[in-house]
Amino acid sequence: MTWIKICGITNLEDALVAVDAGADAVGFVFYEKSPRCLTVETAREIVAKLPDGVEKVGVFVGNSQAAEMALAAGVDAMQSYIVVNLDPPLLKPNPPEFRKLRQYLAIPYASFLKGSFPTSKSAAIPGFIDAFFIDSGNAQKPGGTGATFNWSEAAPALKAFARHTPVAIAGGLTPQNVESAIDILKPWGVDVSSGVEARPGKKDPEKVRAFVRRVREMDWKAG
Repeated sequence: MTWIKICGITNLEDALVAVDAGADAVGFVFYEKSPRCLTVETAREIVAKLPDGVEKVGVFVGNSQAAEMALAAGVDAMQSYIVVNLDPPLLKPNPPEFRKLRQYLAIPYASFLKGSFPTSKSAAIPGFIDAFFIDSGNAQKPGGTGATFNWSEAAPALKAFARHTPVAIAGGLTPQNVESAIDILKPWGVDVSSGVEARPGKKDPEKVRAFVRRVREMDWKAG
């Protein structure tokens, strides 16, 4: 089954819609420049009211306090955006409790094609990354761009890379195009934010349900 994350959750109502629709995970953005940014306190309140079976993911961009914030918010995983160069301190498990958090690394499509990013096989961080996220972001806007990348161009590299580490795709996904993205890339997971919104920071319940439904239809077809 394809892992589905509804990202950019800012309120309990939207989180519950995602859960009811059948999403595997919800994402909370702690990047101050994002219109979907929320406080640790708000995220913690939402997390406390969600079922244990739904993964809660904290999304960070270049924040040296990411580990502490993730633990304080009560999330299960950290999704760190690496836009230019890897910042090693962000990937070092400082607090002992940090080790229980799953680690996702999001990288721009351009960097993915060039291979200019760390891998879970890297001597610096062996086995540390649980999954990679390929996004259409850039230095100015790491995520939530609403733009897709070239799926056909990326397919061979993604297929080869996915033999070693699970890969999720993000960037410009919508209920209308997610089936094509899955058909071309066959990813471990899909991550959507702006594509299921009524406006930045507020989800459209029908779009959320349609997105999840179409991913599951692809799963059923795949058998």
